[in-house]
Amino acid sequence: MKRILQMILPLMVGAGLLLAGCSNEASPPPASQPPASTPDETSAPEIGNLAPDFQLQTLDGQTFSLSGVRGKPVLLNFWATWCGPCRFEMPFLQEIYDEYSNKGLVVIAVDIGESKSDVENFMQREGLTLPALLDSQTEVAKLYRVAAIPTTFFIDKDGIIRGRQIGAFTDKAAIEKGLKKIMP
Repeated sequence: MKRILQMILPLMVGAGLLLAGCSNEASPPPASQPPASTPDETSAPEIGNLAPDFQLQTLDGQTFSLSGVRGKPVLLNFWATWCGPCRFEMPFLQEIYDEYSNKGLVVIAVDIGESKSDVENFMQREGLTLPALLDSQTEVAKLYRVAAIPTTFFIDKDGIIRGRQIGAFTDKAAIEKGLKKIMP
């Protein structure tokens, strides 16, 4: 019995770490409030609610605001260069950006807590051209209650959150499934 426990315990610990993903928070997020019957900007960032507005800097120093792209569907992805699952899904996000940005989709990759140079170096090394924003103080990640990365929100043209994915997408088709909720 002792030998079986010695074999199973490391497997259970490894599985737990794998399932945890790239958590940026030691404890689980607070329980969310149920969605309001009418979306407003004070609601929790839950499906069916208005996505909270924010402003962040792009890599070229411009200011991006979510309200500035109202009228267009948005794929909002929270990530970091050190996160393995984030790095894994980036090529798929780039494919989506390449294919759908000319169809009106706004694809935004919000890097959490890293320097501009780290993000620029990663984007250049990986050949990524999708827009990246810098959330160096993690304020927007907190606003969206991001407890693990990658986390992606699908926001419709009216600014309503229609879907959320916690964890990496395994392929382009998985992202396109989420896009069906926000694209005409």
